[in-house]
Amino acid sequence: MNVNECSGRTLAYLGDAVWSYLVRRYLIEQGEGKGSQLQKKTIHFVSAGAQAAFYDRLHEEQFFTEEEEEVFRRGRNDHSGVVPKSASVAVYRKSTGFEAIIGMLDLQGKEERIRELFRKVTEEDTL
Repeated sequence: MNVNECSGRTLAYLGDAVWSYLVRRYLIEQGEGKGSQLQKKTIHFVSAGAQAAFYDRLHEEQFFTEEEEEVFRRGRNDHSGVVPKSASVAVYRKSTGFEAIIGMLDLQGKEERIRELFRKVTEEDTL
């Protein structure tokens, strides 16, 4: 599948699923609680605010490649018209761009790069 043929929203859709899976697996492997505790800790990593903050931090550190930054912009600028009440438009769009990066990497089979990104986030973030 050609990543350039996918819209930013499509890449973000896939990226959201990949990121959610990684977070949930990580929390279970860490022995982090049960039921509602797991849900609260998951939100710490998958909410629009959290993802926007992760992007900001990694962008500031120049972590992303040019290709990843371009896909971020595609995801951020691909407006759906629907923004959840829990986030501002700017935060939601930034988190969509972050998810688009994950989606692109997944489609390209770049699992090690996804793991590197995930490690960077979890090493610098405490629950």
